[in-house]
Amino acid sequence: MISVAHAASGAAEHADGGMLHDPTFWVALAFVVLMVFAAKPVGRILATALDDRADTIKAQLDEAEKLREEAQKLLASYKRKQQEAEEEAAKILQRAKDEAARLEAKSKTDLENALKRREAAAEARIAQAEASAIAEIQDLATRVAISAAEQLLAEGISAQKANAMIDAAIAELPSQLSN
Repeated sequence: MISVAHAASGAAEHADGGMLHDPTFWVALAFVVLMVFAAKPVGRILATALDDRADTIKAQLDEAEKLREEAQKLLASYKRKQQEAEEEAAKILQRAKDEAARLEAKSKTDLENALKRREAAAEARIAQAEASAIAEIQDLATRVAISAAEQLLAEGISAQKANAMIDAAIAELPSQLSN
């Protein structure tokens, strides 16, 4: 009930002097006027601040785009350099393999030549040893024959006995060769 009475008294006041006597009206009107006059400079300040912020963001975006492009160029450059390095490494590896194969073939040829020279030298020594052995055998056989002939002549032996002595001298020949 109080609220109905209060509402009735408020309505009576408005009816007496209208809105011009109501302090709420004047506060609201002052607020609207203040807003109208303050809106223009505040709007300019806000617009300037927002424009500055937009310019800053645009500059940062431009800088980021420039940095991204530089990074892409660097990446492409490093990839190209890496590819070149890999190609150079492959060439070096191939040259090393070729050189190793060439050295292996040369070593094999040199070894074969050295073995052939050693074989030829060994064959020459064997031939020389054979010739020396044959010469010694011939010398020994000659001495045995001369000795047998001297003995035959000195003893004046018969042919049959001479043949037996020659056969005995020939049988002793291997034992004399080993000495």
